[in-house]
Amino acid sequence: MAYHPGELAVQERLGQADIAQRVGRMIRAEIPSAAAEFLAAQPMVVLAAADAAGALWASPLVGPAGFARAIGDRSIVVDALPASGDPLAESLRGARHVGLIALQPQLRRRMRVNGRAEPTATGVRIETDQVYSNCPKYISRRDIEDWSETGAAAARSSNALDPAQQQAISAADAFFIASADPNGNADASHRGGNPGFLQVLSPTRLRWPDYRGNSMFMTLGNIAADPRCGLLIPDWRTGTTLQLTGTAAITWDETVFTTGAQCAIDFTLTRVVEISGATPLRWSDPELSPVNP
Repeated sequence: MAYHPGELAVQERLGQADIAQRVGRMIRAEIPSAAAEFLAAQPMVVLAAADAAGALWASPLVGPAGFARAIGDRSIVVDALPASGDPLAESLRGARHVGLIALQPQLRRRMRVNGRAEPTATGVRIETDQVYSNCPKYISRRDIEDWSETGAAAARSSNALDPAQQQAISAADAFFIASADPNGNADASHRGGNPGFLQVLSPTRLRWPDYRGNSMFMTLGNIAADPRCGLLIPDWRTGTTLQLTGTAAITWDETVFTTGAQCAIDFTLTRVVEISGATPLRWSDPELSPVNP
């Protein structure tokens, strides 16, 4: 695993460089059989990519088991497209560097993929550069209760969060984050915690604590090198999504950290897209992770 300068800088600052080198050995370009089996069982993945203007977004892709599957050792096919009005709906019609995360809340499992996507007739095909799993930390356990087709998705966008959106964000126990390295290689990751861990500072500013994870600091390293960032905040009960794009900065000031955090991230949004009925999945209420600070 060759880390870029942003990742190396964060690893050094937090005294995790040696651990990062050891953990990085698990990353492979090939898709292990266990990862292929895991991916094929999931009804949802989250894709991170840049739009035509270079703004980063994280989008959910949903389908029956097998809609996302490995083809050979280095390819993943996803037979799904973003909902109408999704910021990546047009962008994925062309080649893109993408990050993908598949999350299984029922068992607190996840895997991540980074690579290059080409469009297909029904979705995208990803040639993998990095494939690896993550630990179960900070994932809320929840089960699928229903698959509810509610008709066409309805999207609306603005440059600031309205009061209802702010309330939804403040109640969230999970979100997904899109970031990219200096060469534009996108990455998708998950963040979880107790409700309130994602703080609304103003209609255009958010803050969240960064808890210790795998010590590679791929997301923090990307932010250190390139502030562009995108967030996906799902409403697990209704299928509505909030997608935000903007810029992020690492805050090392310990006076703003919450208990258990190693730093904080300040996010300034430039656009928010809310899509009602973005996915048909309806999930149960969460069982919060026992390791949440």
